[in-house]
Amino acid sequence: MDKNNLLIAMKKVLVSCVSVLLLLLSNDGLLAQKFYSDNGDGTYTNPLIPADFPDPDVILVGDTYYMVSTTMFVFPGVTVLKSYDLVNWEYCSNAVPRFDFSPCYDLNGCNRYGHGQWATSIRYHEGTFYLLFITLDEGGFLCSSNKAEGPWEITRLPRGFYDPGLFFDDDGKIYVAHGYGEISITPLDEHFAPAGPDSLVYTGTIRHGLEGTHVYRKDGYYYLYCTYGGRDGIQVALRSRNIYGPYEEKIVLRDTIPGVTFGIHQGALIQTQTDQWWSVLFVDSGPLGRFPSLQPVRWVDGWPVAGVDGKGVITYKKPDVGIVYPVKQLPKSDDFDGTNLGMQWGWNHNPDPEKWSFTQRPGYLRLETGKVVDDLREAPNMLTQRPFAHYDHEISTIGTTKMDVEGMKDGDVAGLAVFQDPYAFIAIKQGRGSRNLVMVNNGDLVASLPAESDTVYLRAILSNRMEEASFEYSYDNKKFKRIGNNLSMRFSLTVFTGNKFGLYTYATEEPGGYVDFDWFTMD
Repeated sequence: MDKNNLLIAMKKVLVSCVSVLLLLLSNDGLLAQKFYSDNGDGTYTNPLIPADFPDPDVILVGDTYYMVSTTMFVFPGVTVLKSYDLVNWEYCSNAVPRFDFSPCYDLNGCNRYGHGQWATSIRYHEGTFYLLFITLDEGGFLCSSNKAEGPWEITRLPRGFYDPGLFFDDDGKIYVAHGYGEISITPLDEHFAPAGPDSLVYTGTIRHGLEGTHVYRKDGYYYLYCTYGGRDGIQVALRSRNIYGPYEEKIVLRDTIPGVTFGIHQGALIQTQTDQWWSVLFVDSGPLGRFPSLQPVRWVDGWPVAGVDGKGVITYKKPDVGIVYPVKQLPKSDDFDGTNLGMQWGWNHNPDPEKWSFTQRPGYLRLETGKVVDDLREAPNMLTQRPFAHYDHEISTIGTTKMDVEGMKDGDVAGLAVFQDPYAFIAIKQGRGSRNLVMVNNGDLVASLPAESDTVYLRAILSNRMEEASFEYSYDNKKFKRIGNNLSMRFSLTVFTGNKFGLYTYATEEPGGYVDFDWFTMD
């Protein structure tokens, strides 16, 4: 075994041992917190996933549940998760590896912050999975595959439908429900192009902004499962015996109690194998984004009623799916020892495949600078990951990375970011004859001091409750020192995703420099 392979093997063993120790401690109750919903005693606690998986749609195929969520301008994107019990989820696929329908997705003179792939409808019909979504600028798209794990084929449609709800009726006809404020039904042909006119079937009555429609059929009724969106969202159902209406409306859930279930809205109805009914919705949960929530559903006089006593549940008995499944955690840390990116990662806009590698230095993620840019928002190949919040809101989320900067060129900036609008980062900045450790807050240089080594450990500490992030550095991964000031995190619609950790390097003078990231850990 050569030196590189030996080091990789040792690192894998170390990371595995630490992961097992943390899992054992958490199962024994010795650790104060965890990042997953399952309590290990037959109950679960909301949020279902304490991270940014908004606009969920969920279906059951065989014994497996599949959930799709919004990823906007992040690729690989259009994330599909799978579960066997509606509580423990794992990555299944990122259906769209890259989105080559506009130069803006390459950060080529423009961008798609706040735009990109929106609320997706997932359906399974006659052996094929379908994902139907819209981008506000490019229109409608359909992904299809005979396996949820992919690969997925993407097709640009003749037109797009806002917040589409794809529906295959029992007689073989295909429809899509869509709209904002006014909900319409449109028949589709076998190529998912309009087969007739849009028919307006309902105009919101409670307030402006009825949207997020999904379609179901039960006991002779068509149900349009919709939301009045916003932080104080309202989930409603529309009901009719004809797909084209007329529809009547009833509130499914309107939770106005501040906390974990405030304003819970927009998502899916699901019937389990044991004929229980549940709903996966989401909650605007602060700067870390919009977190999915699992709510029980009862049927009362032909209407779905979610939650208990008019409120969303926080800790509740797990769904009965006939079998008890083990606790699972979505991956958050990465030792970069493989040849493929973990599915938890996504690039800020399309990646440049020529400017990143696992093979140029085995055991490391190498990022190379491409075009010269002015700031982080324009930087290609920023690798991002969703931070996970703790169920104890007093505990912060910590992201740490080890970076080797020996290959940087003058004008290069490389480090660890917390990215939204505003954003901040801790970085190494290469100057002419100097190398400085810097902290930048929303474009302003806040702190700078001489770097002491080619190897540096960078850390970002995020508090979803306090809506702040701070930054620290170390040269031995033992003693960390704070640098700069706090980032006031926001969930801004100019970006429209939760704050993300970002690993990056970019050039301000000439391309060709590079940095190597050895690993990234969360908490």
